[in-house]
Amino acid sequence: MHDFVSLEAQGVVTAFIASAVFEPASEAQAAALGYRAVPSVFVPHPIQDRTDDELRALAEHALKQVLAAVTG
Repeated sequence: MHDFVSLEAQGVVTAFIASAVFEPASEAQAAALGYRAVPSVFVPHPIQDRTDDELRALAEHALKQVLAAVTG
């Protein structure tokens, strides 16, 4: 989240992407850093045990959300 804040402060369009288990922590940290509406995309958890094909499917499914986060 610190990188997100730093990049946004420099005018770089960003989106925070993480697995769903980190959603509450990211919201708390964003609020602590003064950001209330962080463009975020959360994918199903866990990530580490997934096959390459499963990860590709997750990425393809999240792509529209990521594009919306950085263009919306």
